[in-house]
Amino acid sequence: FRKLDNQKVKLENVLLQASLYLSAAVIAVPLSQRLGLGSVLGYLLAGVLLGPLLHLIGSNTEEIQHYAEFGIVILLFLIGLEMQPERIWEMRESLVGLGGLQILVTTAIITFISIQIGLIWQTSLAIGLILSLSSTAIALQTLTEKRLQHTEGGKSATAILLMQDVVVIPMLAILPLLALQELQVDALIASVLSGQEIVEERTSSSIISKLPGWITAIAIAGSIAVIVLSTKYLTEPIIKYISGYGTSEIFLAATFLLIISIAYLMKLVGLSPALGTFLVGLVLSTSRYRHTLASYLHPFKGLLLGLFFITVGAGINFSLLLENLALILALTISLIFT
Repeated sequence: FRKLDNQKVKLENVLLQASLYLSAAVIAVPLSQRLGLGSVLGYLLAGVLLGPLLHLIGSNTEEIQHYAEFGIVILLFLIGLEMQPERIWEMRESLVGLGGLQILVTTAIITFISIQIGLIWQTSLAIGLILSLSSTAIALQTLTEKRLQHTEGGKSATAILLMQDVVVIPMLAILPLLALQELQVDALIASVLSGQEIVEERTSSSIISKLPGWITAIAIAGSIAVIVLSTKYLTEPIIKYISGYGTSEIFLAATFLLIISIAYLMKLVGLSPALGTFLVGLVLSTSRYRHTLASYLHPFKGLLLGLFFITVGAGINFSLLLENLALILALTISLIFT
């Protein structure tokens, strides 16, 4: 009976949390849209309302956020569906030239400023690399809402965002090399003095993280080739079979199976799941089923992205923000102009 009571309490908590999230979204998002601020800001304000202001949900929302991040994966898949391989080839100058230039220039400027304010070059370079990237979810969602994704500016912004997703791979390899040995020693001494148990942390969950570099490169290239070839030659017949003999629920299940499988494979080799699903969407962009796939996934994408933005708003530390308001505003404005 105690186990049943615990399960009942957990179910009630889940229903309460779901009601709170949906209620805040229903109130905040239309209001934000009416004011011309966009749905992203509406979801963020809903999270702020639920978390820091009313304390209806805890600020520790990482577990929910992990599930909500799947909306970003679906978003990149849908963007791939809307594009054609020819369009990507036409965007090559923007993708490599404009995107690469943005990352290099932004990293250089932020690194230089960080060094000037007294940080060592390793820390400065790490900060520059991190701050040279943008939020794909927020930027693409805003472009889609304002119907700017097919304009010249929207295409350039999309190219830069895609280049940033690609360049994350070498960045993840560079950042561990910038780790400061003295900081590791300080952490070790602090653990010993406090009597805490020292546990060796894994730096990566990738199965190829400890392999030689050339093997890692071959594994990554092979994984991308498997994704592209299997999507091109296997997915179409499977979708055709399911659409002919299955129900709409099975069609949706097969679509999620495809996306989840690709995302899992990309995680195994240490790549971005969103990048993998974008490639799949790009390959399927010439399929006659692409409009059906998009119509099934659009509602899930919107709900999951909305949940993701709500958890971000709920996790904002306003006490830290108010204590360093001037500094944070100055850094934010500087980053925007950079």
